[in-house]
Amino acid sequence: QVQVVESGGGLVRTGDSLRLSCVVFGRTPDTYAMAWFRQGSGNEREFVAAAARSAATTFYGDSVKGRFTISRHNDSTLYLQMTNLTPEDTGVYYCEAETMYGTSWLRDPGEYNYWGQGTQVTVSS
Repeated sequence: QVQVVESGGGLVRTGDSLRLSCVVFGRTPDTYAMAWFRQGSGNEREFVAAAARSAATTFYGDSVKGRFTISRHNDSTLYLQMTNLTPEDTGVYYCEAETMYGTSWLRDPGEYNYWGQGTQVTVSS
């Protein structure tokens, strides 16, 4: 059984920074493609950033490019460093994981088999 656990959310002000963490716990150690998605009130889940299973390939959503950085600590731990936050970044941030290779599917939240409960990020103006 695989479990995904996010942490690091909170209440910050416009212009502040925040770092989210995601850890995948599985019965057998494995390498995962991992991604962050976010969902605001009443909105669809929006792609934020992803790291492919192999190599150091990363992708970012247009709204966060230049402000957010995704990085791995190991095969099953992912960080999201968020800087210059705005109220539009408010939402529940979900970490999703999958053992597939490739990159064409990384931006689709429906392609992942494992996801966490989410962590709330609130940015006040």
